[in-house]
This record gives sequence, C-alpha cells and structure tokens, in this order.
Amino acid sequence: GYARGEACVAMALQPESEGVTLSLLGSAVRCDGRSASLTAPNGQAQQALLRAALTDAGVEPASLSRMEAHGTGTALGDPIEAGSLAGAVLSSREEALAMGSVKANSGHAEPAAGISGLLVLACGLGQALAAPNAQLRVLNPRGAEALGRFLCGLQTSLAPLTGGNHTGGVSSF
Repeated sequence: GYARGEACVAMALQPESEGVTLSLLGSAVRCDGRSASLTAPNGQAQQALLRAALTDAGVEPASLSRMEAHGTGTALGDPIEAGSLAGAVLSSREEALAMGSVKANSGHAEPAAGISGLLVLACGLGQALAAPNAQLRVLNPRGAEALGRFLCGLQTSLAPLTGGNHTGGVSSF
C-alpha cells in the first residue's frame, strides 16, 4: 500500500564537454485528463504522455534498458500505471524491461517523487545497474493482470543491465 516518505534531491548538471555521460533526451508534461480522483488516474492519458516523451526523445520503447515507474503501491493506481506502461512501452518489446520504483524502497516523497526517480535512474544507468524494489514481496495481482503477457523484470536486489548503451525512462504521474 501507499506509504509516505520524505526526500530532498539536488542535481547539478554540467555540459557534456565537461565529462557528463548522461543526457536528458526528452520529456513530456500533461494533465491527467478526466479521471475519478488523484488515486484513480486516467490510463489513456498516461499512455499518451509516455508515447509523447518517447517521441520527444527519439527513443524506441525496444531500446529502453530500465524504467522507473511511479509505483505508489496503491491497489487501484498501480494496475492503471502497469496497463499504461504495457500499452505504450512493453507492447513493442521482445525482451523484458527492468522496472522499478524508488517508492518501494523509501515511500512516496510526494513533490520530490519524480526527481527522486530520475536520480535513481541516472545513478543506475551510469553504473549499468538496475536498482532493486527492495520492499517488494508480492506483486499486486491486478498489476500482474494489467501487464498481461508483456515481460518486465521486477528485481528485488541490485541487478546488472546487459548491453552497452543504456537508456531509461521515468514515469512519474
């Protein structure tokens, strides 16, 4: 279930010419659209946002190494997000995608949730590692149903990313 957390995140960016090897390729911001409430998001709006971010970045879903999900742990919101990720990202992949959520480790940092996810993703990609979902014990059955036949890795310990170039995404609704 939903657990609150606290976070303070600061990121300092420097030009690539000064040795930075991580690059922000694209982003998208959108209103959730018509939905029942904050905890019952609009899955179609989420899919549109994910597709827009990938298009803006010029990244094909199949090339992603890792996805940092919003993943609050709510019985209703997580399956909606899982279905959105399945439709917009996983449906065009043949290989499993490593997925995680910093919230599984630290709780929901509310206003700092998105930047916390970006920091975890950046650190992991820089070291070719997928951060664990350390507190994940049982996958929400509705989330598993929403993922359907699509493959994703929900590792519970630090795991290496395979291949050379690593690209990831943050879904922070």
